[in-house]
Amino acid sequence: MAERTLILAFETSCDETSVAVVENGTKILSNIVATQIDSHQRFGGVVPEVASRHHIEWITRCTDQALAEANVSYNDIAAVAVTYGPGLVGSLLIGVTAAKAIAWAHNLPLVPVNHMTGHLYAARYVGEFKYPQMALLVSGGHTELVYMKAEHEFEIIGETRDDAAGEAYDKIGRVLGVNYPAGKTIDEWAAKGEDTFHFPRAMEKEANYDFSFSGLKSAFINTVHNADQRGEKLNKYDLAASFQQSVVDVLAEKTMRALDRYPVKQLILAGGVAANHGLRSRLDHDMHKYHPDVTMLQAPLKLCGDNAAMIGAAGYMCYQHGDRAGMDLNAEPGLMYGRMK
Repeated sequence: MAERTLILAFETSCDETSVAVVENGTKILSNIVATQIDSHQRFGGVVPEVASRHHIEWITRCTDQALAEANVSYNDIAAVAVTYGPGLVGSLLIGVTAAKAIAWAHNLPLVPVNHMTGHLYAARYVGEFKYPQMALLVSGGHTELVYMKAEHEFEIIGETRDDAAGEAYDKIGRVLGVNYPAGKTIDEWAAKGEDTFHFPRAMEKEANYDFSFSGLKSAFINTVHNADQRGEKLNKYDLAASFQQSVVDVLAEKTMRALDRYPVKQLILAGGVAANHGLRSRLDHDMHKYHPDVTMLQAPLKLCGDNAAMIGAAGYMCYQHGDRAGMDLNAEPGLMYGRMK
């Protein structure tokens, strides 16, 4: 019988308090997520101080529930994994502090995990990873193309220079009167509209793999505000479709060119925006057309948002590679992978 290694994982990088128990990096025994959406909706986005206070309120309850649902005790746990960056510093500190306290009290190894590695490893629940590999990580705060020559080797070859894709969705959502988080609603509206506004595709043809969505956001907002000043009512479905088409075109174009340059066996799609049906459909089409020999693993829809199960999967990998942290582990809100030389 294969060895059973259980990871107790913590994720508190933004506005979800989550604790999970994961077996061997591939089996979720529990994944408790306490969301704060209702608390932040009235502000139109995440308020860091509010998020931190909610984490304090929920972290112990989520931990107890995760252990109970998995039907395990601390004696069954091999290691404690925790997101220590990137994210909101106050939120990260709650998870890091809880993980350190448990690791110290029960004499368990403490495994530090990059939040974006966690998003990437959400796809590990779909299938086995094969290397070399490319990942398109698209979330509320990050848009990155990450090349992995081998397991545990991460290299950013492209990233957003301003607004991340998910951030842009939320900002234009406010203009349309869509509650935070806006991504799901914009995606649904886009399916009912057409790309009639032809918003700019920033940096689409530039000889790099970086992204920029600030100009798109500004063009969208200016279009809506100018129409409002003229008393003109624009079709919200066409607006959503036009915005989303611009985002998807740039993400797909850059990803395909990255795959042209870096021969890989797999493409991973992960992060909160990876739940977008328009993006999934476009990448499915382009992969079959341009890179039929490269398999694509898409993170499960229920694991695209922030959750501790993804940290457990990544934490298991890091644990196997000997990653350990001491009791001096601190939150690193600006944590990044190594950039391309």
